[in-house]
Amino acid sequence: MKNVVVIGIGLIGGSMVKDLKKLRPEIKIIGVDANEAHITAALNSGLIDETGDLAVVADADVVILSIPVDASVKLLPEILDLIADDTLVIDVGSTKQDICKAVEHHPNRRNYLAAHPIAGTEFSGPQAAINDLFKQKTNIICDVEKTAFKLQERALSLFSDLGMRIRYMNPESHDKHIAYVSHLSHISSFMLGKTVIEKERNERDIFDMAGSGFASTVRLAKSSPEMWTPIFKQNKTNVVETLNEYINNLNQFKNLLESDDFEAIFDEMKNTNRIKDILKGIA
Repeated sequence: MKNVVVIGIGLIGGSMVKDLKKLRPEIKIIGVDANEAHITAALNSGLIDETGDLAVVADADVVILSIPVDASVKLLPEILDLIADDTLVIDVGSTKQDICKAVEHHPNRRNYLAAHPIAGTEFSGPQAAINDLFKQKTNIICDVEKTAFKLQERALSLFSDLGMRIRYMNPESHDKHIAYVSHLSHISSFMLGKTVIEKERNERDIFDMAGSGFASTVRLAKSSPEMWTPIFKQNKTNVVETLNEYINNLNQFKNLLESDDFEAIFDEMKNTNRIKDILKGIA
């Protein structure tokens, strides 16, 4: 593997190539990004070795597509039109049904591997790229049987170098489950932040009383709307289903408070405490 093209030099794509440069210094990293400031920052920091337009994928061994999911759906077919026979193309988006469907009949479908590394922070752009972001993190691969075997091997070698654990799912299951464990938590964080900001207009000292619990709960509200709005749009059906269940639980909790049923409230929280065991070992 000599040439790696990263399209979208942000947190995920940037962190991937940052680790690759450390682990395999002989690799040349070529960056493609519509944001000129991202290109400049990535070149100045040494995150990428050079830049170019979409045509550079023709000479790539690996293409990492790391842009908002709506843009990925449009761009992936164009990338597959340009690549060589032995190029591996990986996308790292948070939704999988739409992008897999967009290229299911493409002549070069075998060159594409649908992946979703479950890793990240609330920050974006090339300056957010960090080493070891993916170490011991789960990477979900969808429709792996549709990728050429030798390219699967190349991808798994790359993921192994980055320290990822692999899980295989179909795109439909991925989008359904990720709505619960990722998309809903982002909506909750955004809406908690909105609620407090609106209240803060009248109570100026509210943020002085906010501790680490509040800060950790609204951390995801700092995430990029440019990235998350397309995710919610593509996974709308699953997200609405999870929201209905979440709102139902909130209403039940509110009803218990209004009826002074604190024994039931205690039981609700006690039963939910088992999340500690479920999430044991997750940083």
